[in-house]
Amino acid sequence: MKAVVQRVSQSSVVIDDRQISNIGMGLLVLLGVSETDSEKDADWLSAKIVNLRIFEDDTGKMNRSLVDINGEMLVVSQFTLYGDCKKGRRPSFVHAAGPEKANMLYEYFVDKIRQKNIPVQTGKFGAMMEVSLLNHGPVTLIVESR
Repeated sequence: MKAVVQRVSQSSVVIDDRQISNIGMGLLVLLGVSETDSEKDADWLSAKIVNLRIFEDDTGKMNRSLVDINGEMLVVSQFTLYGDCKKGRRPSFVHAAGPEKANMLYEYFVDKIRQKNIPVQTGKFGAMMEVSLLNHGPVTLIVESR
């Protein structure tokens, strides 16, 4: 699994001109699932992300996690994270998981976050979405389970 993790002041998802999710201070996670991923990858990645110390403490150092600040998370499925651009001009998505497996692991990942008592909202798997964010910092990290 691969995640683009962005520290945000706010983030939202709009589908067909209707806002379906919205968070305040926390993390926007764009989540990609590969053909070789399993629940073990989601377990590791979910624990890693909620405990990343990327929020500032009282001295201005990145020393607090999402748990420490009582932040929220917005998780958006993004198969294009597994786009391979090495050949030609059109990305190949052969390494991205198929829709059934990707949706199952996406939902599993979201459930693992909820089990950690993190307020989490989501996009809609497979939908055309408009994702908005106010990146705080900016802080953006790529986290991979393998």
